[in-house]
Amino acid sequence: MKRLFLVIAVSMFTMAAHSQILKPVTWSYAAKRTSKTEATIFVKATIDEGWHLYSQNVKDGGPIKTTFTFPAAKTYTIVGKTIEPKAVTRYEDTFKMDVSFFEKSVVFQQKVRLTGKTAIIKGTVEFMTCDDKQCLPPEEVSFSVPVK
Repeated sequence: MKRLFLVIAVSMFTMAAHSQILKPVTWSYAAKRTSKTEATIFVKATIDEGWHLYSQNVKDGGPIKTTFTFPAAKTYTIVGKTIEPKAVTRYEDTFKMDVSFFEKSVVFQQKVRLTGKTAIIKGTVEFMTCDDKQCLPPEEVSFSVPVK
């Protein structure tokens, strides 16, 4: 009987802990060929209500900015920097400074030059999210986007 109680208690604790994991941002990816040798990669963040994702353009001393990393590859080269739309900029008392961020959704774009007919663009995005009560630890997500 004690063993059954222990199993039930551990199961309930595990379920409660699992339900506490917050993932306020989901990522999706697409590619569009713009010429025979170029394409644009679209990286979309869909952000839960009440949360925000920080811009790539955050000054030192603030939250962790969104950062894209693309490793070198033989099938493509990165052209320029990852671009983003205009962000909301507001003073945040938590960081004692103006910070730029996105709410609801944002699409980042990266141009690539292709060296072959097809490529799989690989990269990572590091980001941080906050709501009006808390900030989550920075997270890193890997992605790969086929270009046909």
